[in-house]
Amino acid sequence: MVRAVMIQGAGSNVGKSMLVAGLARLFARQGLRVRPFKPQNMSNNAAVADGGEIGRAQALQARACGVRPSVHMNPVLLKPESETGSQVIVQGKLWTTARARDYAALKPRLMAPVLDSFAQMSAEADLVLIEGAGSPAEVNLRVGDIANMGFARAAGVPVVLVGDIDRGGVIAQLVGTQAVIDPADAAMIRGFLINKFRGDPRLFDDGYAFVAERTGWPGFGVVPWFADAHRLPAEDALDLHGTRGTGPFLIAVPHLSRIANFDDLDPLAQEPGVRLVMVAPGQPIPVEAGLIILPGSKATIADLAFLRAQGWDIDIAAALRRGARVLGLCGGYQMLGRTVSDPGGIEGPPASVAGLGLLEVDTVMTDDKRVTETAALHLGSGLAVHGYEIHIGRTKGPDAARPMFTTEGQPEGATSADGRVMGSYLHGMFSADPFRRAFLTGLGATAGTASYEAGVDATLDLLADHLEVHVDCAGLLALAGQGV
Repeated sequence: MVRAVMIQGAGSNVGKSMLVAGLARLFARQGLRVRPFKPQNMSNNAAVADGGEIGRAQALQARACGVRPSVHMNPVLLKPESETGSQVIVQGKLWTTARARDYAALKPRLMAPVLDSFAQMSAEADLVLIEGAGSPAEVNLRVGDIANMGFARAAGVPVVLVGDIDRGGVIAQLVGTQAVIDPADAAMIRGFLINKFRGDPRLFDDGYAFVAERTGWPGFGVVPWFADAHRLPAEDALDLHGTRGTGPFLIAVPHLSRIANFDDLDPLAQEPGVRLVMVAPGQPIPVEAGLIILPGSKATIADLAFLRAQGWDIDIAAALRRGARVLGLCGGYQMLGRTVSDPGGIEGPPASVAGLGLLEVDTVMTDDKRVTETAALHLGSGLAVHGYEIHIGRTKGPDAARPMFTTEGQPEGATSADGRVMGSYLHGMFSADPFRRAFLTGLGATAGTASYEAGVDATLDLLADHLEVHVDCAGLLALAGQGV
């Protein structure tokens, strides 16, 4: 039987994804065949795997393992389109669209593909590191659960519960979880971890001992705050706020309500000459911005209305008059056009709305979703770029005759006649170091010499080193071999 252990959180955003990534790199360096697995994820930050979609965090974890991502690493992906509904992606493909109140009735049908994917990952691994979602303490979601204890019990895997001490109340997080969950679920928990400790971890010795005594669970360590966490792609849009970097060239990014694939921004934020500002709702786009990026969106028409409600359309027009540039990525590209039409109601109620009118193109939403890795050539610099596309809709118009890229000899994207407004469906373009440097230099920004991709791998190694010091990794590996 394959060794497997599940990392669950006493709350959301306790650092589960990063812990799994670091442990994956650590155990892979020891020569084990490691695979990540997350039964159910909810994120609009998706990656392409096997021609399908998975959560971006699982793609990073696959990278930490030294393997290509697979749709079986995240068999159920929920992509929110509104406050009450999400696309349901099963083993990489769109399965249905469901309202939150209806999803509970669908969950029992999803356990079979989840267990099938887990079996496929187990068949090629020495160790499977499983990540839960949210918290098992959300007992109102327990019926039909496939994300936490429902999966752990169905698969027979032991659980380690992680608490986030940085947010405070970590003792209550852990002890309280044991108190509210079903005793049979609590029996699946075989230990705990404390994450994000600032200062001397020995200061928590008494608290650590209290949790162990009160719960009966052994502790697997206290993990100090990992200062380089910002160098790894963020999974949760809640992590996007404020300013990143201190360079003189300002890039402003309006924080759309359904922002998607926001790790497009990470390579830019790490450039020494760049200061990247996520513009919060209700705040104006800074007048000193040299580049405004409209990011991807899971609901283009809804986010276009949201953008206008913040007055950002007026700010963008004023910025262009001052000489700034504008780049739209995926949904942001669609917003830049003359019209966006969704006659079939794919992303929401059927509608056709005016776009920002900054590119002479029109978009029509279609049923056929394009999910693919893409090799492209940037026409302005002649440099190669490798990225991916995840979008519905086809965009056509006069400005598409001035594409940003070519892919397999075909035009991709669009550029305004004056060259100051650009749009593309290509995610991940800025991960290509030569292109990123050429693009920034063309805007008058100073570009550095560091490799973004090499930096991600170096950070994964640093994270593995960090966990090796502070986590009982031998104990975790032994636990993974026990089963339940």
